[in-house]
Amino acid sequence: MTREPVSAPPASFAARLGANGWSALPPLAVLAVVWIVFQLANPSFLSSANLVNLAMQSAATGLIALGVVFVLIIGQIDLSVGAVASLSGAIVGILFVGSGWDAIAAIVVALAVAAGIGALYGLVVVRFRAPGFVVTLAGLLGVLGAQAWVLRGSGSIGLPVDSWLVAFAQQAYLPDGAAFALAALGGLGWTAARIIERARRRAAGLPYGRLWTILLGGGLLLAGLLGGAWYLGIGRGVGAVFVFFVGAVVVADVVLRRTRWGRSLRAVGGGEEAARRVGIRTRGVMISAFIVCTVLAAVGGILASARLAAAVQGGATDDVYLTAIAAAVIGGTSLFGGRGSAWSALLGIVIIQSLGSGFTLLALDSSTRLLITGAVLLAAVIVDSIARSRRRR
Repeated sequence: MTREPVSAPPASFAARLGANGWSALPPLAVLAVVWIVFQLANPSFLSSANLVNLAMQSAATGLIALGVVFVLIIGQIDLSVGAVASLSGAIVGILFVGSGWDAIAAIVVALAVAAGIGALYGLVVVRFRAPGFVVTLAGLLGVLGAQAWVLRGSGSIGLPVDSWLVAFAQQAYLPDGAAFALAALGGLGWTAARIIERARRRAAGLPYGRLWTILLGGGLLLAGLLGGAWYLGIGRGVGAVFVFFVGAVVVADVVLRRTRWGRSLRAVGGGEEAARRVGIRTRGVMISAFIVCTVLAAVGGILASARLAAAVQGGATDDVYLTAIAAAVIGGTSLFGGRGSAWSALLGIVIIQSLGSGFTLLALDSSTRLLITGAVLLAAVIVDSIARSRRRR
């Protein structure tokens, strides 16, 4: 007679932090504090119009941060993402405007070039056992030189404001009905996925948790998403480019958690030699992670250029790579490898953009923003280090 598994009691926050590291709760708490402080300082901060702008501004750099998550998970880092993003925007501008190519074809070429750069990084790292930060630092200089050559000394090239690419990045908003439908799909989809996961764990004899906690979490998420869609609709609405970013995060989350490749990334980041001994092709995994990182950087750079309606020499390099890395770490991805979530890119970039938006409303200078952002990043690194040391005990 088999014994039916029982629901495991929920672990304490401290236990979960020690076991799983940086969960979603700390960055959510930081975001809540940031929003409360800035709302008290300026009542316009949480206005619908400002939140719409904040969401639109988060998409491009958020996609770059999403790519950084993949290389951080394998224990590497890419310092050239800002340069790759800027080069990609320049390639699209030159081919689309300067040579009269179709925008889609120009984008495909830019993504292919970015993928080649990522493959080169990965090959050098695995072949010569070189540190990723040194390889990508050299790549940063080379990519900047390539962008200067692509722009042929002009320094910038404008994108047609009436093109679909610029319209998508600047002016495309979902109809209210579509926004509500997506919000409902997100909340109900999350709940259904957790219920299915619970059933599978129960059938496998693993701790499966309580059903009411899933239903409560799903209900709160659904209410939050529907409320957010309604509130943003008071202004211009939910930006299509932000929905595109969130969609990329959802896909990346599924890939990281549900595919063999995603689990291999974590295994390599947790210990390359151990991963090799269990049959994982670590070299291929590392190369593919760099490719994903540079391709997502290219997508972010193209959207950044489209939002600006111009590709500018070095336009996406100024602090972008620092912002992207900081967003991934603040959101919860470990600098030590082996742990990370696609959602950390979303949480981290919203926190950083909220700081920037709040400082702008309060007319504070950039030095204050950098100081506070640095302090938040340092706090995230300290928490990550503490959690890592607890797991080693």
